[in-house]
Amino acid sequence: MPDLDLDSPWTLHPQVSVRPEPFGALLYHFGTRRLSFLKDVTLLTVVRGLAQAPTARAACLAAGVSDSELPTFERALGTLARSSMLIERPPAAAEAPPSKERNA
Repeated sequence: MPDLDLDSPWTLHPQVSVRPEPFGALLYHFGTRRLSFLKDVTLLTVVRGLAQAPTARAACLAAGVSDSELPTFERALGTLARSSMLIERPPAAAEAPPSKERNA
């Protein structure tokens, strides 16, 4: 399976709980009962930033991931996506045009 697309929006699955630890974090999926270890504090920062970032790449860059480190983080995020810890978010809806009020 290919790695996660860094240029798509991603977020934690709603059934995933994150418990920070000194080494990174534990992720527990209540639906699948899977446990994942994040062994890097920067990866935890990326995962936490996914919901607010427009893309996974943007979350990585905001967390201080360098261009040379991106492939490593892409693989780690891909592993989390394949284990259902992360899900792809639908793209943000285009801003709706303002409604015109009619005077009666």
